[in-house]
Amino acid sequence: QALLLVRNELPAPGLRLAARSGSCHQCLYQFLAFVPPSNGSLRKAGTASVMVDTQHPLTLLLNSSVDDTELCKIRYHFGEFGNYSLVVKTLSASTETVSCDLVINEGPINSYLPILFAFLVYMGILAVLIVGRLFMKIDPVRNWVYKKLNPRETDRLINSELGSPNTTESINCDPTPHLWSTASRQRLHSLDTFRGFSLVIMVFVNYGGGKYWFFKHESWNGLTVADLVFPWFVFIMGTSIALSLSSMLRWGSSKLKVLRKILWRSFLLILLGIIVVNPNYCLGPLSWDNLRIPGVLQRLGFTYLVVAALELLFTRAESGTWEALYPALQDILPYWPQWIFILMLEVTWLCLTFLLPVPGCPRGYLGPGGIGDFGNYPNCTGGAAGYIDRLLLGEKHIYQHPSSSVTYQTTMPYDPEGILGTINSIVMAFLGLQAGKITLFYKDQHKQIMTRFVIWSIIMGIISSILTKCSKEEGFIPINKNLWSISYVTTTGCFAFILLLLIYYLVDVKKLWSGAPFFYPGMNSILVYIGHEVFENYFPFKWKMQDSQSHAEHLIQNLTATTLWVIISYLLHRRRIFWKI
Repeated sequence: QALLLVRNELPAPGLRLAARSGSCHQCLYQFLAFVPPSNGSLRKAGTASVMVDTQHPLTLLLNSSVDDTELCKIRYHFGEFGNYSLVVKTLSASTETVSCDLVINEGPINSYLPILFAFLVYMGILAVLIVGRLFMKIDPVRNWVYKKLNPRETDRLINSELGSPNTTESINCDPTPHLWSTASRQRLHSLDTFRGFSLVIMVFVNYGGGKYWFFKHESWNGLTVADLVFPWFVFIMGTSIALSLSSMLRWGSSKLKVLRKILWRSFLLILLGIIVVNPNYCLGPLSWDNLRIPGVLQRLGFTYLVVAALELLFTRAESGTWEALYPALQDILPYWPQWIFILMLEVTWLCLTFLLPVPGCPRGYLGPGGIGDFGNYPNCTGGAAGYIDRLLLGEKHIYQHPSSSVTYQTTMPYDPEGILGTINSIVMAFLGLQAGKITLFYKDQHKQIMTRFVIWSIIMGIISSILTKCSKEEGFIPINKNLWSISYVTTTGCFAFILLLLIYYLVDVKKLWSGAPFFYPGMNSILVYIGHEVFENYFPFKWKMQDSQSHAEHLIQNLTATTLWVIISYLLHRRRIFWKI
């Protein structure tokens, strides 16, 4: 925030100061303060002090308190912890023209320096590790280390390539294929790295992200760093489904046995999700009156159930006629029933979103409600998506503090992991499933795999451009994480294919990177996710700060907590401890 002192040098009347955030689309101005008129006899200006937001540009509006006449309007992006004065006066005694001058009393701080410092620290640690690894390749140095350390432990450390498991250890220690891991003999480390990368960012964001706005979820339409990680996690889950089901069936498991595992693991994910989002540590047993039903793990569990069952139902062991005629589409044509099912799901989402009548709201409303859309639909948060959740689950059983509540001042509960959005999370996992099929059908054909990743990213990007009109607010279907709009899925899907392409190239093709450190949490994703949620408010993941308004302190705390989970996952990996469900 910043401090704004308004000085009213006009003899009469008093002024009404209101503001509107640049991130608040078509919002009403919000009253900030009344500024009294100046005292002409004492030559003393009327003053009022207010705290203003610095995350986004603000439009300040000064109106007369008598007839509500607009005197001046200023758009300005205030700097963090800056001290400003807004001086309102007439240009001269002979004219009634009002001027509003913004003066900087004390300059703002550079709130991004802690990010730069943290980046340099982590780069320094990385440089030390790289230099250390290079030295270990020198025979005299390696022999000296052998003498100082346990030879057996040292040998395992060196052979692990900074922790990446070799094929023999993975198969001997965990011979049973898992639906949550790729159990092929040549494990694709890029998948675990991708999953771990998404999970590490998710943990950092959930812990606070240093209190930077771009590490928080967007209030409504738009995209921030925080909005990318969940769909990426869903995407890579779909990729793992393709590889793991193929492996299980190839190893002789019956479809019925695999289906039972799918049902059991989906049930466990949903159950764990309900427990994690409803801790009630201080309130005793779970309160059924206010039990939140949707959540991240619940959505993952249901999405996994649908996509894994869909893949199991229509999996094929041999090629057909169409594949022989169109070899370039051999990863698509055999699965045409799956595509029809997914298209039907998407048509269902579109029909419910745009055609379902919602009491008191315009049909097809996609806005946040509250003060958005000039305050015309205050109780219409999320349109059909919010209405379905409130109707089927009840207002007390969904998320009570959506990201729109601050900027748009919404009062209605709304759950970003609600029922309607789950349809599009299934679509997102299906895109990941397609990426998995590409790696299966074109195994060891790196050029073919990477080419198809590029093609899919281009297709997703084109669809997103059409749906959004390359605009944040003016598209047919804006990018929206709260709604899990189809444009949100295609946009994050486009980024997911590109990111997977880069990681696949570096880790599995050129082997320039082992995937560390993201590889380790990627191998223990469920444990890290549940652990970081359960121990969020416990030391050493959180402690009392001296200055709660300091980005530096928040960033240190959040990065420390995130790094600790990476270290924990590394230690568990060294001991071959993996929590699979």
